[in-house]
Formats: sequence, C-alpha cells, structure tokens
Amino acid sequence: MKQINDYKGKRVLVLGFGISGLNAAYLLQKLGATVVANDQQVPKDPRVVANLEGAGITAVTGSNPLSLAEEGFDLVVKNPGIPYDTPLVAAFVKKGTPIITELELGYQVFAGHLISVTGSNGKTTTTTLIEQMVAMGNPHRVEYAGNIGVSFSKVAEELGPDDTIVTEASSFQLLGAPTYRPHIAVITNIFANHLDYHKTRQNYIDAKLGITRNQTKDDYLVINWDKEEWQKLAKRTNATVVPFSRLAKSQEGAYQKGGDLYWRQERIMAAKDVVLIGPQNVENALAAIAAAKLSGVANEAIVRVLTTFTGVRHRLQYVLDYEGRRFYNDSKSTDIEATEVALQGFEQPVILLAGGLDRGYTFERLVPYFREHVKALIVFGESKDKMKAAGEQAGVKTIVESTDAVTAVPEAWRLSEPGDVILLSPANASWDQFPNFEVRGDRFIEAVEQLTGKKEEN
Repeated sequence: MKQINDYKGKRVLVLGFGISGLNAAYLLQKLGATVVANDQQVPKDPRVVANLEGAGITAVTGSNPLSLAEEGFDLVVKNPGIPYDTPLVAAFVKKGTPIITELELGYQVFAGHLISVTGSNGKTTTTTLIEQMVAMGNPHRVEYAGNIGVSFSKVAEELGPDDTIVTEASSFQLLGAPTYRPHIAVITNIFANHLDYHKTRQNYIDAKLGITRNQTKDDYLVINWDKEEWQKLAKRTNATVVPFSRLAKSQEGAYQKGGDLYWRQERIMAAKDVVLIGPQNVENALAAIAAAKLSGVANEAIVRVLTTFTGVRHRLQYVLDYEGRRFYNDSKSTDIEATEVALQGFEQPVILLAGGLDRGYTFERLVPYFREHVKALIVFGESKDKMKAAGEQAGVKTIVESTDAVTAVPEAWRLSEPGDVILLSPANASWDQFPNFEVRGDRFIEAVEQLTGKKEEN
C-alpha cells in the first residue's frame, strides 16, 4: 500500500455522500484519519448518517457551511462533480488546503497493476472490454472501477499487489488526482465536453491529460491517432506512446487495415466479427486490443471477448427485435459527437429519438448524418425546437414532437416498418426531464417492453 500511514492523525473532510464519497470516508477512518463527511442534502435514508456516526465519522448534512473551512482540515476529498468555484471549495482553495478526489485516494492505497481509461466517448465500453480481456485466464483478480459506478477506493482496499484494476477516469476525477499514475493509460478521443464545468476546451483537455501527467517511459499511453490534434497531445507525455487507428494512420500499435484488426502487423481478427456495431466501437476495440496486448493477453482471449460482448447498458445497447424492427438504447449519447457516431453504425433506415437539456448550442453538425441515415425524427425536451430545425434543414420528411423519451416510443413504432431501427440517441443531457441518462434509458427500455410485450434480450 502507498502512503497508508500518511492519514494517521490527519483531519479529513469528505464532500458528498455519493457511493465514492461514503467509501472514501470509511476507508480514511480505517486508515486512522479523523473524518467529517458533509453533504448539502439530508439523505432520504436515515441509515446513511447512522452508519457514518456508528463508524466514528462526524456527519454534517443539509448545507455546506463555510465554517468548515475554518476547522483546520489537513485534506479535502471532494465529490468530482462539485465545482471548484462553489463557496466552500473555493474557501479551501484560497487557504491552500489539498483537495483530491476519491480516484487519487484509491490510487494511494492500491499496490497492484493499474490500467486507466479516459476520453469524451467510449470510456465505459473500452474499460469493460479491457477488464474482460485481462481477466480471461488470469489467475489473479481483475476488477473495473472508477467512474464506471464501482468505487475505486473500495476495490483498491480489497485487492493485492498481484491483482489488476481497470479504472474509468473522468475529467472531473483527474483534476483532483495529483499523483495518479496508471501503468497503462488510454485516451479514447477528446471532443468539446463539460465546458459548463471546465469553462474552456483547453481546461477540459488539460484535465483529461491528467491521466498521463505522472507517467514515465516505463509506462504506456494508448491514444487515438486518427486526428492530428490527438497526435499532438501525445507529445505532452513522458510515457511510451502506443497509437491505435481505425484509419490505419499508424501501424505501431493497434489498427484496422482493410477488413481486419491488427496489433503491430499481426492480424487479430476480422473487423466484421466484432459484435458491437459502428465505427466508434471499432475504435473502442482497437484501444482495448492495445491495452490487452501490453498486458500480455493472448489473441484467443481478445477475439473471444470481441465476438461475444454485446454492449454496455445505455451505450448503443441492443434492446430487442420485434416484428422486424430493432430497438437500440443509446441514452449515454449526451453530446452531438456521440449521436454522430451512433448514426454511422447503421445501414438500415433509422427512426431517431432525440432531444433533452438545452445547453445553448444548435445541431447543424447533425444535418449530414440526418440526411444519410434518418427516416423519421421524434424530438422532445428543452432542445426539441433546435433539433427539429436541424431535421428540417436535412430534409427529414417526418418530424414529430413528443413529450419525452418514453412517449416517443409508440410514436416511433407508428412510423416504423420492418427493417427499420428505432434508436434513442438524444445528443443531449437528460436533466431537463430525468435525473440522469441511466434513468432515461431505463424508462425507454420499459416503454419498449410494454409496447412489444417482450423483455430486453441482453
């Protein structure tokens, strides 16, 4: 374990009662720290506070009192989603108190093999593919954690030096991870994202590059080579760079050439045999191949995973087939780029369900994809008028307004014919109508199941 004794006698404030925050609080208490946990909301379940206090952790709920900044804390462990300019966090920044995220805490207590994935799109799919590949035939434990929904600090505490963790790391988490150093880091891609938090695209890029900040030449950075901008980012690392390229712009790592996927001139498999559809999933597969081969995984294990893995929930997830129509749930597509790549994955006519939180931008970029792939468009949410305008510009003949992603399902069925794809890929965040994209996707699947009388097939 790294720095396990550093927390003894330290006063630590944990901000946020999410899964990662609670696990961080319990771990810090075990490591000998005096812990105060704070959340601006009062938990609906009273057992949350009772369990904290039963473990000797002070719980402060209902607000983020500025008085906490005057209580002499040695460290703050912050929920990644809390901006640094909120009053309490800003007070700690002004005082110079170290502020980290749970990702950093997990790293400090984990002594095993660490692979970490970041990027604007494809993180969860790539993380899951790598975890499955590395786990196949491995005599030691292999787990995934981080932004993927499993607390890194909890998993890190349980695993030993021969075990492996594959983490999904968000830009928010990496901002608070000053010593974080994965042996293999993966950057799937970088687009403009989360600018409401990071303020500028450059800040966002700098946060993402936190994944490689502490790497040395003995470590590896696996990075998408298909855009010149991403190639230039590779100059900002001290790690050994391993490219992956769907367009075969480099053959030094993993790449597609013709109809096949390769690792350094060695054919791995036919691209058409990857179960996940779309060019974005070829990129995810190539990133996973690179990380797996650097980890010593055999080709047979890689092929088995890529020919059987049917997708991560809410990420271009196949739901079911009914009377010749195939339903897909891509609720995780909360930005324009994700919907672009989703549409490119289909040769069949698409009835697209799109819309959501209005973040102020328009959707002209989707026009060529609408023109080529979309048979009918069903729009909803705050951004429905802007989405409709893009559909009209593309010449989509049938555009229907609906209330949300649930009421859009019977509308889509009414407009569909055998051979069509009915796709939820909103290109917008869900917060105008749903707590998160997972709930939006779950409600969509429930509506599909109610319409068809079938259960999802994966």
